[in-house]
Parts: sequence; structure tokens; C-alpha cells
Amino acid sequence: MRFLAIYHPESGVEGGAPDPEHMAAMGQLIEEQMKSGMLLDTQPLAPRAQCARVRLADDAFTVSEEPLRAGGFAILNADSLEAAIEGCKTFLKAAGPGVSEIRQIVDFALPK
Repeated sequence: MRFLAIYHPESGVEGGAPDPEHMAAMGQLIEEQMKSGMLLDTQPLAPRAQCARVRLADDAFTVSEEPLRAGGFAILNADSLEAAIEGCKTFLKAAGPGVSEIRQIVDFALPK
């Protein structure tokens, strides 16, 4: 099963690069999880100032420049939600305080 994990850091400068020690720890973790097959992809996300939230309600669109703070995302390959949770716990130990929201990616077959 594939899961989307979105990391919401508790603090820090949005869009700022972590210190070299933290970058090295994250690089090692990413390499290990890629080799094991658990991590399929991961990327940092731009700060909120460079993002937008678009909403459709009552046939009208509104655009807000205040989306939720998110530091990055990962696509995980795990046998269960519990396994994805364990992978996120390992990530949070390296990334620092924050929340990882985990959602299973559902594969629907579209009609042809």
C-alpha cells in the first residue's frame, strides 16, 4: 500500500535549510528508507508565502494565501497503516518536533 505523509513542523524558518548536521541525518535516513523500499519519494515544500489555497463553495472560488504550514511530503510503501506510522516515527526523530499526517493513497480504476 502507498501512503502520503505530510510533515507539519512545530517551529523553524519556513523554506530555510536545516543546519548541516540535521541535513546529514536526514540524508542518511532518506537513503536507508529508499534502499529498504519504504520511501518512494520525498520533497520539501515552499513556505506559505509562495503558496495558495483555492476553495470552491456555492459556485464561487476564493483564493487564500494562508495554507497550513507544511515542511514537506513523502510517499511511503508499507504493508499497513501501522507500518507507515512506524516509518513516520523514525522520520520525526530525525526531523524534530511536529506532526506527520498520514493518508493511504487509494488506487481506483478509472473507466476506459
